Amino acid sequence: MRKFLLFVWLLLPAAALAYHYGPGQEQLRCDAASEAIARAQAFAFQARELQNEQGDEAAKPLWSQAEAACGEALALVPPDRTADVRSLRLERAKAQMYTGQLPDARREFEALVEELSADPKAAKTEVRDAREGLAQSQYYMTWLMRLEGSPRTDWEPEIEAARQNYKLLAEDAVAMNDSGSAERSREDLESAVKLERMELKDLQGLPLPSQ
Repeated sequence: MRKFLLFVWLLLPAAALAYHYGPGQEQLRCDAASEAIARAQAFAFQARELQNEQGDEAAKPLWSQAEAACGEALALVPPDRTADVRSLRLERAKAQMYTGQLPDARREFEALVEELSADPKAAKTEVRDAREGLAQSQYYMTWLMRLEGSPRTDWEPEIEAARQNYKLLAEDAVAMNDSGSAERSREDLESAVKLERMELKDLQGLPLPSQ
C-alpha cells in the first residue's frame, strides 16, 4: 500500500502539468474571456450613464475601453462559439459608433445583419439589434457625407438604405406587438425622410445628432 501511495504521489506533478498544458489552458482562456467580457459590459454601462449626463464626447474614453475589451475577448473566445463571437462583434460595433470609427461600425453591422438573417438559429432580438445599429450608422453616415459636400449620388443610397431598415424594424415590432419599439422606429424613419429632404444650408445650422 505504501508503494502504491508513493507511486500516486509521484504522479501528481505530472498530472498537474498535463492538465495545465492541456484542458487547463482552455479553462484559462475561458476565464480570461469572461473577465474581458465583464469589463466590456461595465465600461459600456458607465459610458451610457455618462453619455446621458454629459453627452457623447465625455463618454468617448469609456467607449474606447469597451471596444478594446470586446476585441480582447474576441481574441480569446473559440471561433466555433458562433453566438458568443457575433454578440461580441455587435457590442464592439456599437462602441465604435462613439469612437470615431463610424465606417468600421457600419461595415460590421451590415455583415452581422447578413449573417444573422441567414441563420435560422439566430435570436430575433439579436437580428433586430444588428439591423437597428446598421440603420443608425447609415443615418449618421448620410449626415456626415452631406456636411462634407458629397454629391447626392453618393449619400442618397445610404439614406435610402437607412429608411428601408427603419421601415423593416417598425413592421417587425408591430408583428411582435412591441408598440414602444414600433413607435421609436417610425420616429427614426421620419427623421431619415427629413434628412433626405432637408436643404444643406438648414442642415449646416443644426448640431450633430447624438448617436
